[in-house]
Amino acid sequence: MGVEAVRAFLEARAPEIVIIEQASSTATVLEAAATLGVLPGQIAKTLSLRVGDAVVLIVAAGDYRLDNRKVKHALGSRLRMLVAEDVEQLTGHPLGGVCPFGLPTRLPIYCDISLRQFDTVYPAAGSRTASVRITPERLAELVDATWADLCSLPS
Repeated sequence: MGVEAVRAFLEARAPEIVIIEQASSTATVLEAAATLGVLPGQIAKTLSLRVGDAVVLIVAAGDYRLDNRKVKHALGSRLRMLVAEDVEQLTGHPLGGVCPFGLPTRLPIYCDISLRQFDTVYPAAGSRTASVRITPERLAELVDATWADLCSLPS
């Protein structure tokens, strides 16, 4: 699945968006920012979490961190990160390439308000070397995300 599922998703819903494929890794925020020549905050990282009994994806600015208090207030429960095997099984994407596009099953997706500080963000695109350039609003619209305040800058 991975990048091919993302490609099919984009071809069907947003054919104007092009997958950027790199020779070097974009698996971490710092690698992606260096490879793409952008600020770390512009990397739209996708976190795979279990909140209560539900699995959700949270897309946030790369330099922000989940705020447990905000998540519990907004989503009603504490969160737990998924293990790598569950992430790949539920999203169809490997760690370092997880994104909200081309998922094998529908999952609730939240876009953190931290993304709105940028005109353009760069989420992964299903592999450790692929990403897309997109506005935060278009990202949320494409994946039917809910906007929420779930993250904070690290102190």
